[in-house]
Amino acid sequence: MMMNTMAAGMGPGVAAGMAAGVAVPVGVAAALTSRQKAAVIVRLMLAEGADLKLSSLPVEAQARLAQDMASMDLIDRDTRDAVVDEFCDRLEAVGLAFPGTIDGALDILGAHLSHDTTSRLRRMAALSGASDPWDRIASLPAPQLADLARAEAIEIAAVMFQRLPVARAAEVFGLLDPELSRRIAYAMSMTGAIEAPALRRIGLAMMRTMDALPQPAIDQAPVERVGAILNHSPSATRDTVLAGLDQDDAAFAGEVRRAIFTWANIPRRIDPRDVPRIMRAAEAGAVTKAMAGSHGENAATVEFLLAGLSSRMAETMREEIGTAGKVAAKDAEEAMNEVVAAIRRMEADGELFLIAPEADDDDAGGAAGGADDAKPAAA
Repeated sequence: MMMNTMAAGMGPGVAAGMAAGVAVPVGVAAALTSRQKAAVIVRLMLAEGADLKLSSLPVEAQARLAQDMASMDLIDRDTRDAVVDEFCDRLEAVGLAFPGTIDGALDILGAHLSHDTTSRLRRMAALSGASDPWDRIASLPAPQLADLARAEAIEIAAVMFQRLPVARAAEVFGLLDPELSRRIAYAMSMTGAIEAPALRRIGLAMMRTMDALPQPAIDQAPVERVGAILNHSPSATRDTVLAGLDQDDAAFAGEVRRAIFTWANIPRRIDPRDVPRIMRAAEAGAVTKAMAGSHGENAATVEFLLAGLSSRMAETMREEIGTAGKVAAKDAEEAMNEVVAAIRRMEADGELFLIAPEADDDDAGGAAGGADDAKPAAA
């Protein structure tokens, strides 16, 4: 838990400097070099499930870190604790940490800037070589990526899918005509040997195509908007609305169900490797209350989340769930919605991607996840 606290309080600039081997004050662990101490901290934080952005470091720094870790054997407990204490002292001395890149600065500023300003600054950074154009492309919503795939040549679209995270690529594939998806998949078999300069030129060209696409005045499709509203609605309201939509327009209702993401959908749409980061991002009290109030179908989400944690952390969570006792249905639903909201924020920030739902999940998972299954807890 100490390492989790350190990870939460450490900005990306501090993490990068630490991993690159920035000097740590010398104490009782003087036998270790500063780079070896950095390797110890990285090893501990990764063991605790911390999400260190080591890929943002220069290639040489990444190589040195790997070499230092490979050259080390065992260190005793006292030396480990001394290194951690020295690092904590170093961390507490840091007043502020800035990202060092325009993309990182725009991530921090978030909604405080207009969409047009943010988009223009990201485009200027990519065109000037200050950032990777593919980072901006990968952050686009799935519908916009689908529009790009339709607008570009098959080979260019194939390169784009090579660069997208697997979960996001699968989501975009599901929005395309099956024949177009087949042609892109075939073209991907012939686009694996592109060199870095050509890859960058393709990314810049796709950015220009993206800027030329019509931008709607309302930035969310009706399906996404209705799904987002129902995500934050009580389960009884959600079920009633979906039942009415089934009568009015069954096809639209099916699309809305796929856009909905609730507590019960977590096992089907979250990569197990993202669970530790989700547990750190969500408020601890809400997680415990949501788990304690989960019954029926919702109980599967509890087991899924616990399975994604280390055995020690999972055992601690089970003890906290047992201590929480019975949770009222309303309180359980509110807690579940808080956790889901945290996941949605991580998705919006590009920190994780939801697995695209399958059509067979429409009826099973779309409207689930409220307090219906939690009602026995209110007894």
